[in-house]
Amino acid sequence: MKQKLDEKWQSVDQLKNLLIDLVKIPSITGTADEVRFSNDVFKMLQDLAYFQEHPEHLKLHGTNDGRKILTALVKKGNCKDTVILLSHFDVVGVDDYGRWKELAFDPERLAEAFTSQLSLFSEEIQNDLRSGEWMFGRGTMDMKSGLALHMSILEKAAMNHFNGNVLLLTVCDEEVNSTGMRSAIPVIQDIAEKFALKYQLCINSEPIFSNYPGDQTKYVYTGSLGKVLPAFYCMGKETHAAEPFTGLNANYLASMVTCEMELNTIFCESVEGETTPPPTNLWQKDLKQGYSVQIPDRAVTLFNLFLMEKPLNQLAEELKQVASHAARKTAENYSRQKGLFTHTEEKLPNNFTINVFSFEELLLYAEKKLGEDRIHHLYEKTISDIGMMDDRERSILLVDQLAQQCKELSPMIVLFFAPPYYPAVCSSKNETVTRLVPKLIDYAKNQHDLELVQQNYFSGLSDLSYIGPSGKDDIQILSSCMPLWNKGYHIPSDLLNHFQIPVLNLGPWGKDPHKMSERLHIQYSFDKTRDMLEFTVKQLFLEN
Repeated sequence: MKQKLDEKWQSVDQLKNLLIDLVKIPSITGTADEVRFSNDVFKMLQDLAYFQEHPEHLKLHGTNDGRKILTALVKKGNCKDTVILLSHFDVVGVDDYGRWKELAFDPERLAEAFTSQLSLFSEEIQNDLRSGEWMFGRGTMDMKSGLALHMSILEKAAMNHFNGNVLLLTVCDEEVNSTGMRSAIPVIQDIAEKFALKYQLCINSEPIFSNYPGDQTKYVYTGSLGKVLPAFYCMGKETHAAEPFTGLNANYLASMVTCEMELNTIFCESVEGETTPPPTNLWQKDLKQGYSVQIPDRAVTLFNLFLMEKPLNQLAEELKQVASHAARKTAENYSRQKGLFTHTEEKLPNNFTINVFSFEELLLYAEKKLGEDRIHHLYEKTISDIGMMDDRERSILLVDQLAQQCKELSPMIVLFFAPPYYPAVCSSKNETVTRLVPKLIDYAKNQHDLELVQQNYFSGLSDLSYIGPSGKDDIQILSSCMPLWNKGYHIPSDLLNHFQIPVLNLGPWGKDPHKMSERLHIQYSFDKTRDMLEFTVKQLFLEN
């Protein structure tokens, strides 16, 4: 179809060029270019005639750490029905590109460099490079292509194409703490009140994730997995390395916890044929400062753990049981090894106990021992000294400071949760979604000969967790065991309870997110996905 001269982002080629421009801005989370990206997209949208006529509908909003989120509203007269198009513009780092690091944000030059050394890559990557159908580069798949698609739909809305309102929301910091989305919750509430909007659906366009190696299925998701970051603080007993049996090495204790947690399928959930991956360790370290022959007496180990429907109180109890099992195994093996070392049963030590606490239990003990005022002062001093620490490091330090005031409880394991927290969301039973998705699947088949498959949960984690219907009661459980809750990390739970917006994830197709071979299939993403997004928005407003 012939392109109109005043259309900027409607054809495949236009969207491809837009994506190249977006990728060239190296908006790694936490960098100055992350801020620059939001400013540059703001300027791009300013060029649309609609926003020149309605400048108050386009706005940048600051987060509490100096970054920005962007909202762009195209309003249809006095209509209230509104669809939110959600995306994020930050990307992970590019150290994994090695020798090609400087080209990671230049798709055309990167493809040339890769093609010149084809033999270094797998057969699949070689074929994709030769085909010319894929765009390589950081952010092509995750998820600047999704933002490009949303800008195209927004432009279509500005041409008076839909019978409803379209609100584009693109945020910073999805890849680390979701600071952008958590900051956006009150923003979209304010916009709804100011412009008398009724949010009917939120569409995210995170890319399709494969369920197994070689999976070519194209999915539409009606929800997004939840995630917690359970952590186990381990305090042993200090001693000289020449006398290891007079103490307890915290690394040994933490390692035993890791052995009990890593890939433990007890924590896998299955719902309607979909199963969460098992937990895996993301960070394990001791807290010893510098080298010496004193054994490490404090260590910590943190795990990624996905959720669907399991209540957090049940999960916390299961995690404590794992810690208790690890504690028993450590004590038993310690005693057995000490007996073997002394070569005589008469010198076998009495079994010692490794205590297991939740953070809430440790805090209550400390407050009873030292008084709430002293613990409050300890917290305030620790937080003021933290500076620019990562949220995980802040959490560990707070637990460590508290535990060192209660060393009489050692050896011990303390279960706590570190940021971020993603509530699981699922709209598969929502009336709007149950009407819309079957029509979308039929349209994909009839229009594109495409077998689109519905899946309840997007497995890659997304900011939909903060906008869709979820188990908000879990926040109370979480807050009691998260040291940083309301002390640097916060989810506006009152607004979450207010927002019950059905969600959908309809995104482009790519491969290898967060790898140097990250790439996007151009035709599928900017032709088929683009068309299906437009159909979905149209159909939503027709039904309402």
